[in-house]
Amino acid sequence: MTSARRKSYGVKGAPYAFLLPATILFALFFALPIGYAVWLSLHKVQVKGLGLGSGARSEVWAGLENYTDALTDSELLAGALRVLGYGAIVVPVMLGLALLFALMLDTERVRLAPFTRLAIFLPYAIPGVVAALLWGFLYLPDVSPFYFVLDKLGMPQPDLLDGGPLFLALSNIAVWGGTGFNMIVIYTSLQAIPTEVYEAAKLDGCSPLQIALRIKIPMVAPSLVLTFFFSIIATLQVFSEPTTLKPLTNSVSTTWSPLMKVYVDAFGKGDIHSAAAGAVIIALVTLVLSFGFLRAANSRTKQEEAR
Repeated sequence: MTSARRKSYGVKGAPYAFLLPATILFALFFALPIGYAVWLSLHKVQVKGLGLGSGARSEVWAGLENYTDALTDSELLAGALRVLGYGAIVVPVMLGLALLFALMLDTERVRLAPFTRLAIFLPYAIPGVVAALLWGFLYLPDVSPFYFVLDKLGMPQPDLLDGGPLFLALSNIAVWGGTGFNMIVIYTSLQAIPTEVYEAAKLDGCSPLQIALRIKIPMVAPSLVLTFFFSIIATLQVFSEPTTLKPLTNSVSTTWSPLMKVYVDAFGKGDIHSAAAGAVIIALVTLVLSFGFLRAANSRTKQEEAR
């Protein structure tokens, strides 16, 4: 083999060499765990006799039995409905505030913009468990300074950890923690818009509000799609907030969300096969919803470009 041919093979193989470490990590920490979860979901433990002694318990093929049980489980379905209500509050409020803050920071009259961006983004840097503990302290009537002030003012003191207000309390934690990240994504897109576009709009007599509604928001639509996509995934996988608040109230059950149900099945009941089936179902629902939303967004984008 000539040196030129060896050099040609080396150049062609260089990209694969660079991709190899990432491929190995993906296979070890993503592909294999996912495959193992699917394998577990298709099996179950069969107990013989009293289940004592060696060989009394064996892992056998279950097919779709675990999936059937999960889809007909009232606790899992109730948790899914609660998450839908939770997401109906979190996603629009969080993205609306993120867009509003990004538009406000992108104006020429804003002062202390770096400090304001940092202040809005800072809650995202706080771990979800810590944020839930902090807000849980503020929600407890016996220790919350807010309840103390309301009591001194003679105003009603609603219990945010019971009944309907519980959804607002949990949603507030998610909105407080996620608005900053989404704001940074949208604000970065706004900064990438050429200033000539704004200057042309001002020459045409557009007001700042018209520029925001007719130029800025349409041009950052891809960022809005991206943040909406991430928000859907985070909403379907909510776990830390209700789990952290559970010791503070009886309104949060151990199966409040689908992921909490999976956790109880795996580590509470010791039924890892049913838990794997539930986890696979959650992953499939997340994939279908995300793919459907992205496809709808891409279709709308193509229609607008065709016009």
